Amino acid sequence: MRRKKFAFEPSSFLSTIGEGRRVLHFCKRQTVFTQGDATDAVFYIQKGKIKLTVISSNGKEATIGILGDGEFFGEGCLAGQRLRMASASALTSCDILRIDKQVMMQALHRERNMSDMFVAYLLARNIRYEEDLVDQLFNSSEKRLARILCCWLILARKECRRVSSPR
Repeated sequence: MRRKKFAFEPSSFLSTIGEGRRVLHFCKRQTVFTQGDATDAVFYIQKGKIKLTVISSNGKEATIGILGDGEFFGEGCLAGQRLRMASASALTSCDILRIDKQVMMQALHRERNMSDMFVAYLLARNIRYEEDLVDQLFNSSEKRLARILCCWLILARKECRRVSSPR
């Protein structure tokens, strides 16, 4: 997903919003929250990868998203969602900023650049989910496999560049 670059840097801003936020560390495979839990916070990935999954009433599990550095999740609470629609677990060791619902809402109302960036992020992610759904509904299994492999190659290249780039 190509994200528009904003002059606004969410990690800097989020680290200065005061009370109602804290950095949490999760080990690989550790659960952040479970489908059906009460919604009370938004999460921002500072480092690591998170997997979002849903489980159907007959016990079938589906991965609905894999998120990485600089991405948000759990934002359903901001729209009035009372229970988590998915589970979130760490694919890698993660540092995640947990932001209380009320604190996030206040930040979005107070800081226009934060609000603009957050809305753009959510819309881009929604478009990606729609593309994935259309892919599932209309493309053959071979085309879906090719698309998945291309995505994995892109992710692998990004990871290689991140690891090999001088700091």
